[in-house]
Amino acid sequence: MLTAGIVVIHIIVSLTLIFLILLHSGRGGGVSDMFGGSVGSAAAGSTVAEKNLDRITVTVAVLFAFTTVILALRIR
Repeated sequence: MLTAGIVVIHIIVSLTLIFLILLHSGRGGGVSDMFGGSVGSAAAGSTVAEKNLDRITVTVAVLFAFTTVILALRIR
């Protein structure tokens, strides 16, 4: 029962991580352009939206790693 719950959480976290990674900018697009960023703002540095997206992505990635380790220990 507990393993099934962890699997569900793991699937949700993995889909969220995929979505967040796809939001990141490539060479000139991404979340900064979606909210009105321009070429001039890209040269000035990271926007607040990009910094927050980075923090959220790292947090979800750590949660993904945690659920992966928990599942590996439960299945073994």
